[in-house]
Amino acid sequence: MKKLFETYDLSRRELRNRFVMAPMTRARRPDCVANEETATYYRQRASAGLIVSEGSFVSPEAQGYIQVPGMWTAEQVAGWKLVTEAVHDAGGTMFAQLWHVGRISHASFQPDGQAPVSSSSQPVDDPRFKVFAYKDDGSQGRIDPSPPRALETDEVARVAADFAAAAGNAVAAGFDGVELHAANNYLFEQFLNPAINDRCDRYGGSAENRARFVLETIDAVIAEIGADRLGTRFSPYNQDPDKQDTGWVEETYHYLADQLAARKIAYVHFNDSWTTGEPALDDAFLKTFRTHFPGTIILAGRMTFDRAEQLVREGLIDLPAFGQLYIANPDLVERYRDDVVVVKPDSDTFYGGGSKGYTDYPRAVDQPSS
Repeated sequence: MKKLFETYDLSRRELRNRFVMAPMTRARRPDCVANEETATYYRQRASAGLIVSEGSFVSPEAQGYIQVPGMWTAEQVAGWKLVTEAVHDAGGTMFAQLWHVGRISHASFQPDGQAPVSSSSQPVDDPRFKVFAYKDDGSQGRIDPSPPRALETDEVARVAADFAAAAGNAVAAGFDGVELHAANNYLFEQFLNPAINDRCDRYGGSAENRARFVLETIDAVIAEIGADRLGTRFSPYNQDPDKQDTGWVEETYHYLADQLAARKIAYVHFNDSWTTGEPALDDAFLKTFRTHFPGTIILAGRMTFDRAEQLVREGLIDLPAFGQLYIANPDLVERYRDDVVVVKPDSDTFYGGGSKGYTDYPRAVDQPSS
């Protein structure tokens, strides 16, 4: 039998297979509260061994995208409970991804129209990173982030506490655990990356200092819900190679790996950015990281079945994560198992809108035979 169809022990939770549905923003909730349709969307995909939810903002300050369900109010917790109950009823396991975008935000999202927060006051100058917001004419679309302000040293603990509170909310909502979103140039990575982080306090300079914020947050979350309910997502080499030096990456992430191994968290989830048209996280990186972190490793990024099977068999990763394929193939596991055609999603319906491109993709068994 193929390795991907085997069960897997994730921190004493038996996953029905090794397939992971990667977190994907879908922007379908104008009130920022998950609802019955959100529950339907995830229930349709519950044959995955593990589902990681779309990023859920931990506070109003954390927002950078419209129509995304949050995790800071009682109403939001009740909405997410609909989702977790649906997934569990279908036999699935689900972690909530907790998110703070940092400087990739806009003043229109911020309390009292203030500047977004970050590790520094450096503005975003990479055209890849935009804010999904309401434009001046009322339409939805991508706009430039507002210039940020640097968090004061004594403010950092407040943000860590927001994550811990959101983690407690996620468990109250029925999630099996949470994943800290420390990837894709959002707030945690803005501290990890010395090209952005120019601080002179205990959160800047050395790899240990730049990693301090994410580790303090991890410790706060562990104190709230336990290490076995916690994973984290990273994206090493997710910088534009023409603009940024990546010589700091291995030292920083190996240090993090050692620290996370000591804390015995549930997993580390990598998002491979493929910035040069090839995997940024090559076999050598994964092999070396494994020597620092012996726990569960998840990898996402242009994943195919054959690549996933090979990486698992070679012991470079434990669980492969599939993103866009899960949008159009709610029964992705069954399609691969039964050798059924895997279809491509409609990119025009990735963000915003209604049921079209969200809950209307059929399972293979429901499609009429030709």
